[in-house]
Amino acid sequence: MKLLEGKVAVVTGAARGIGKAIALKFASEGADVAFTDLNIDDNAKATEAEIAAFGVRAKGYASNAANYDDTHNVVAEIMKDFGRIDILVNNAGITRDGLMMRMDEKQWDMVINVNLKSAFNFIHAVTPIMMRQKGGSIINMASVVGVSGNAGQSNYSASKAGMIGLAKSIAKELGSRGIRANAIAPGFIITDMTAQLTEEVRDAWAKLIPLRRGGTPEDVANVATFLASDLSSYVTGQVIHCCGGMNT
Repeated sequence: MKLLEGKVAVVTGAARGIGKAIALKFASEGADVAFTDLNIDDNAKATEAEIAAFGVRAKGYASNAANYDDTHNVVAEIMKDFGRIDILVNNAGITRDGLMMRMDEKQWDMVINVNLKSAFNFIHAVTPIMMRQKGGSIINMASVVGVSGNAGQSNYSASKAGMIGLAKSIAKELGSRGIRANAIAPGFIITDMTAQLTEEVRDAWAKLIPLRRGGTPEDVANVATFLASDLSSYVTGQVIHCCGGMNT
């Protein structure tokens, strides 16, 4: 039996990058997958087809995860289509980097809303569902900079630190109902965004990592699969660093 067979997963911001890798890995382990993105364009439709190719149900939903009403509406749609939600991965996120003295309010609010408020929105929407089911796994996508901080990323670091605190708090609130909540803190992961950096910058990053390489979205997806599955049935309120030893 596959690790996630019979489960329904919701992955936010999953049309590409880490979210897409998680959705595909979940599907390969037997989960039906509902995913969200701001727009369900041709790229998202292609992702939907890749997920479905594993022989599971798959559907992408257009949703502004930072909008409370929009989130509750899309969760209601997912329940209508899939009938249950066992796994929630709060992956939706953006960056708007800049030094604090030059950062404007819009840059701050946008990152906090998309990265952190979106997680509140989705957790708030799925909590009654998971409580009725007497179980579930919530996974917040944090970052190593949410633990250590990073110059020029005060908004992003704050949002990711918030994701960690949110997971720990939810773990305490909902543990008695069989609902687990954990966070993953990726380090330097090779995605479309980081691939745009110069080779010199990527090499400089690699020198800071004990394993001497950047991670892949699949590395993060493997950790998410562990946390989503019954292999981690006694793991909650934890932060798992997927960073090649970067934060040791």
